[in-house]
Amino acid sequence: MQTPAQIEFEHLIPSLELQAAIEGHIAELERRYGRVTAGRIIVRGPGDRHKTGGQYQVSIRLALPEGREVNVGRTPKEDERYADLTFAVDDAFKRARRQLQDQVREMQGQTKLHEVEPLGTIVRIDPSGEFGFLEGTDGQEIYFNCNSVVEGRAHIAVGSRVSFVEEPGEKGPQASTVKVLGKHSLRA
Repeated sequence: MQTPAQIEFEHLIPSLELQAAIEGHIAELERRYGRVTAGRIIVRGPGDRHKTGGQYQVSIRLALPEGREVNVGRTPKEDERYADLTFAVDDAFKRARRQLQDQVREMQGQTKLHEVEPLGTIVRIDPSGEFGFLEGTDGQEIYFNCNSVVEGRAHIAVGSRVSFVEEPGEKGPQASTVKVLGKHSLRA
């Protein structure tokens, strides 16, 4: 970290083991991801309020490059495991590790982007019922085999709105994984 992490304790006196465990978790995050610029960890004891139900609360806030942050702060109110300080600390750092991992992947451009399937309308179906053509939103007609219709031929008709996956075919583009959208398809 560019700035040493701030570790604070409220409603409890920390043991040397607790401090060492927290520092070990911080060191592990740095070793794995190395992109943390600053951090603040607050460990709260059960205190005098009945709202916490005898649970420990651990808040972790990590600052990352590009103004990104990792924030872990909520303790489930009904989970009795948080009455154990070791569990509360370990679980908070586990959640921070997951968030940090996701943020680092995003910063490195490794997040998987799902392409939106193109949409179209069925414009012709061969009288044999074996193949047809759909028109994409760009006006291009694309061949499809009725075996490519995901829920079977019975659900496809001229005028049906569909999503599809376009791929190269022997005579030009063709549609595969054709899915009928909605329940209102017209029969030809």
